[in-house]
Amino acid sequence: MLKPSKIVCVGRNYAAHAAELNNPIPAEPLLFIKPPSSLAKLPEVRIPTDRGACHHELELAVQVQQRLRRATPEQASAAIGQVTLALDLTLRELQDKLKQEGQPWERAKAFDGACVLAEWLVVDDPAQLQQASFKLFCDEHLQQQGEATQMLMPIAELIAHISHTFTLEPGDVVLTGTPAGVGPLHVGQQLDLHLQFGATRGHWQGKVIADE
Repeated sequence: MLKPSKIVCVGRNYAAHAAELNNPIPAEPLLFIKPPSSLAKLPEVRIPTDRGACHHELELAVQVQQRLRRATPEQASAAIGQVTLALDLTLRELQDKLKQEGQPWERAKAFDGACVLAEWLVVDDPAQLQQASFKLFCDEHLQQQGEATQMLMPIAELIAHISHTFTLEPGDVVLTGTPAGVGPLHVGQQLDLHLQFGATRGHWQGKVIADE
């Protein structure tokens, strides 16, 4: 398994999510980075309990298997090796405060365990990912659902765009944005994550626990 040098995240790549947080749609993708220390794996979803609400943001995550620098969308698509679902954990109250103060978001989005990944699935046909659908259930209630067709910038174009700012190394992970429906997680919640693209299906479970 390739280890990422970084996790590149994309904000506001779904219009409905931007609207639910009263954020404008950016002229180009809003990019930020999580360090490898933010990575965690299901089934445990550890959340801080002393820093305000910790929101889930369900996202399609892709891992590149080739070095990409100033890539074309075609090169970016060919470099996709694996896909899974991610929970981009966000300390929402802290993020709002940081935004108001004009400060970076890392304290709210890049803390230890803030990027929770399900198991990786091999991608044989990257073009199928643009038809992917995914869902998050919290205690059996549908909380988020998204279609990759709803993205403001499609996956291959997004990865290519990122590579013009950050060189992507083999193993690097790209989180492609979250659809509407984000909300707070609570200790004890049971989570179900579902992903479908082409004939491939993924279903993973998790449990929210306190990070103490």
